[in-house]
Amino acid sequence: MRVMIVEDQTMIRSLLESYFHAEDGYRITASIPGAKQAVEVCRTSSVDLILMDVQTENGLTAVRQIKAIQPKSKIIVVTSLIDCAVLDEAKRAGADSLWYKDSTQKRLMDVVRQTMAGEHIFPDTPPTV
Repeated sequence: MRVMIVEDQTMIRSLLESYFHAEDGYRITASIPGAKQAVEVCRTSSVDLILMDVQTENGLTAVRQIKAIQPKSKIIVVTSLIDCAVLDEAKRAGADSLWYKDSTQKRLMDVVRQTMAGEHIFPDTPPTV
């Protein structure tokens, strides 16, 4: 499965990369800091799964654009925001699922598998801090 990670924080991006390297069947085709770059990658390369940081500049706008370019690509919006409005905005933008950064690697990979199987994962409540 071809994966693109879009995350502006280098440490988080590296951590997400390590999660996918630890799993069989995933190949990171792009790991980039910006949403605009993600749209450009999708214009020239096919991607199965995109993890899109919601706080990356134009992240939700990029979700809309990517879905127009590659409607079969699955997009998981990634956030550390504890704001229920983010859930609604992500759904409206066309995201397939949402994952909170403060959860575990196992939880992320569960969300990935469920999303790739056609489920939409949007938690009912944000995590407690």
